[in-house]
Amino acid sequence: MFSFNPQTLKKLRRFREIKRGYYSFLLLVGMLVLASFGELLVNNRALVVSYESDLYFPTYADFHPGTDFGLSYSYEVNYRDLKQGFEESGSENWVLMPVVPYNPYENHSPGGVFKPDPPSLENRHFLGTDTTSRDILSRLFYGTRIALIFSLAFMACVYVIGISIGCAMGYFGGIFDLTFQRLIEIWSNIPFLYMVIIVFSVIPSNFSINARIVILLTVMVLFSWTSMTYYMRTETYKEKSRDYTAAARIIGASNTRIIFRHILPNVLSTLVTFMPFTIVAAISAITALDFLGFGLPPPTPSLGELLKQGTANLRTAPWIVSSAFSTLVILLTLVTFIGEAVRESFDPKQFTVYR
Repeated sequence: MFSFNPQTLKKLRRFREIKRGYYSFLLLVGMLVLASFGELLVNNRALVVSYESDLYFPTYADFHPGTDFGLSYSYEVNYRDLKQGFEESGSENWVLMPVVPYNPYENHSPGGVFKPDPPSLENRHFLGTDTTSRDILSRLFYGTRIALIFSLAFMACVYVIGISIGCAMGYFGGIFDLTFQRLIEIWSNIPFLYMVIIVFSVIPSNFSINARIVILLTVMVLFSWTSMTYYMRTETYKEKSRDYTAAARIIGASNTRIIFRHILPNVLSTLVTFMPFTIVAAISAITALDFLGFGLPPPTPSLGELLKQGTANLRTAPWIVSSAFSTLVILLTLVTFIGEAVRESFDPKQFTVYR
């Protein structure tokens, strides 16, 4: 059975005692859970359709043409209009829609002109619409989900590369260490923003959105892993000189066993401490790139794209920038509070008393 050692349990208790970070962690986990089932809350597909005593669940199913519900067209049914038609006809058929009945790519303008509209409870645009009449709350919801998933993937990739190279540099030392130090110094001097501009200027336009997101993630990881290697190199050098490492080497433990069973568990506090701040850096970077037009490919919902729209229409549509900015501030504040709490709870000197 998997169990934590007493020192780790003590650090986790410290984390729970820091209420600001602990509640921020719970709130962020709740946001991730809600985002995982976001289609049940924000979507233009119905949750349940009852038609002639049959139940349909379109949210996670294939699309249903209008002919499935007695309409004349063969393309996907508009469930908002279907619900309105059932209510006006007074039939026993009914439609249950999500709280926000719009997807992030849908243009919806009751007046027929695509323009930013202020928040409206009647049309269920709770935060209004953007410059092309797309629901802002829907784009914020899915943009935040994409930013969180992107930042978690970014952190995992950076940690895998940084820990592997940094730990090897610190453990083996010598020519291996010097060679990688020089290579990292050269690689770190390559301008990141220019590389993003160059890469995205040569990507064919027929690439899918998912492929372009993967390319963006790859470019960001390639220019972000170097800082982690220095921390891991320093910590590995320090732990390699400890008596327990020498004892393990004397009894015949292999390099792999020493690294994974002895050194890495003892540098866990360093790794855990940097996780929230790596996520903050990833969210800030992807938002800035989206704002400049070199981030996620359009029409992918993103916080940076909404900020760009909002600043361009600050006087005529202030609800765009206020919604996007508030969401970004709340998200970064939560992660920062978690990072501060983790740093404090895993800091061995925090509760030490010197006499």
